[in-house]
Amino acid sequence: MIELSYSTFGLTNVDFLDSITEVDKAGYPGIELAFHRDHFNPFNVTDEYVGEIKKRLSTVKTKAACVATASHFFSPSRPHEPSLMSPDLAGRKRRIDLIRRGIGLARKLDVPLVTFGSGFIRDEHVMNPSANPRELLVDSIHQCLASVHDDEDITLLIEPEPGMFIETIEQGLSLINEVNSPKFQLHVDMCHLYCSDKDYVGALAKAAPYARFLHVSDAQRGYNLKILKMADELKLDLACANYLIYFPEFADYLLLDADHPIYFCDELPSRAQEKRIEDLLASVNIAQKPALVNYGKLDASASVHDDEIFTYLISVPGLSYDVLERARPIILYLRTTRDTRGKLLMDKMVANTLTGIVHFHEVPGEGTMDFASSFKALADNGFSGYASVELYHHVASWEQAMNDSFKHLSQFV
Repeated sequence: MIELSYSTFGLTNVDFLDSITEVDKAGYPGIELAFHRDHFNPFNVTDEYVGEIKKRLSTVKTKAACVATASHFFSPSRPHEPSLMSPDLAGRKRRIDLIRRGIGLARKLDVPLVTFGSGFIRDEHVMNPSANPRELLVDSIHQCLASVHDDEDITLLIEPEPGMFIETIEQGLSLINEVNSPKFQLHVDMCHLYCSDKDYVGALAKAAPYARFLHVSDAQRGYNLKILKMADELKLDLACANYLIYFPEFADYLLLDADHPIYFCDELPSRAQEKRIEDLLASVNIAQKPALVNYGKLDASASVHDDEIFTYLISVPGLSYDVLERARPIILYLRTTRDTRGKLLMDKMVANTLTGIVHFHEVPGEGTMDFASSFKALADNGFSGYASVELYHHVASWEQAMNDSFKHLSQFV
C-alpha cells in the first residue's frame, strides 16, 4: 500500500511542531521530518524538545515516516556541500556527523528511515584526481551504517538526484549492491527519476523492489543546457542539449544553440580565439556566426528567475562556484531577451538533466508527469510505503500547495 506524506522542508514558514499538526489537518497519513538550520536543526534539538515532538505526534493520526538529513543544511549558497565524497576528510566528517544525528533522532522518535544524497563531482575532485569519489562515498556510507544498531529497525536510504554523482536508478542500485547491507536501500524521488530516465514508468517498476521511500512532485520539459569547460574532443550532441562552453583563460562563454549562437565576452576575441569558436560551431553543424554580447553590460540584479537559475546552477557538476556564478547573468539574459521575432531566447525554464525535464519541484498536477501509471508501476512491482510530497519552492504558499497536492494525488493512492 502507498500512503501520502508531506515534507516539513516545504513548511519552514510554520513552527516545526505546528507543521506536524498542519500536515495532519490536511489529511496526510505520514510526515517527513526534514533537517533545516532554522526549523528542525539537529544541533539545537534537546531531549526536552524531542519529548515535545513525540507528544505532538501522539496527538495526531499522522505518523513520522522518515528523517531527511537535508542536503541544503550547511550553507545556503552551496547546498549539498560538503558531501559524503568531499576530498577533504573534514568535509566528509561534517556530513557523516549530520547523518549520524539523523540516525540518533530517528532512534529517539521511532522513525524507521533516514535519507541522504551522494553529492556532486565538484572542481576539487577534478583538481584531485587521486581521490576516488566512489571509494570515498562507499567508505562514508559504511561509517554512517556503523551508527545503526543490528537489532533496530532503521534503514539508511540513498536518493539519486539530477547532476549528482549518484544520479540514476541504475547508479543507485549499483551503489546498494556494492555497500551490500540490508540496512542500506533506495529512496526514489519521482521528479528526479522523471528528469533522469526517458522511460520513467519502467524505471519506477525496476526500482520498486529496492525502494523504501518516495518523494513526490511534478515537473515539465525545459531548455536543456550543459555548462562545460573548454577541452579537446568535447562530446557534444545538440539533439540532447544545448551547451555553454566556458573558456577559463578569458572567463568567456560560448552558447552553442542552433537558433542563436552567442559569445559572451569582456573583450573582442582574438583571431586565434575566433578560430576556436568557429571550430566548435562547425563540430555541431552551426553555420551562422555567433552574436557578440558584452558580458559587462549584462543585468546581474535580482529577478523573478533567481530561484530557477540558482536551482539549475547548483546541479551543474565539475565546475567551481565562481564559474557557475559568473554564468548566472548569462542565463538571466537568455531568459529575458527576445529575438527579432519576439520570441525569448530561452522560452522554457532552464534544465540540466538527462531528459530535458526541469528539476524544479512543482505541485503535483501542474506538470506533465503521469502519476496514475507511475504509482501503478510502483505498487505492481512491490513498493509499499510512504510517498512524501516535497515542495521547497512553495514555502510562501505552503497551505495551498499542501492541499492541492493531497487533492491531486489522492486519486492515485
